Amino acid sequence: MSLTVPPVTQVPALSRQDQALRAAAERLEASFLAEMLKHAGSGSPRETFGGGAGEEQFASFLQEEQARAMVRAGGIGLAESLFEALKERVDVGS
Repeated sequence: MSLTVPPVTQVPALSRQDQALRAAAERLEASFLAEMLKHAGSGSPRETFGGGAGEEQFASFLQEEQARAMVRAGGIGLAESLFEALKERVDVGS
């Protein structure tokens, strides 16, 4: 029994401008997700055995890193939508 591996599809390389637009879109999605995590209570201090003031102060760093990890894992598709909209806007303006 042998396993066959499907061929890797070639993804066209992005131009510098497209790379910058994609990075901006991913940062926007990460900011949105961090805000959602904040409102969902992620990183909120626990009632018992909490970390005190330090935990409260650093909760935003945890939320931001969790949001960036979510975006790296594919996110919710917001970055792709933003990228396409930004790219269309830049292409029309050119």
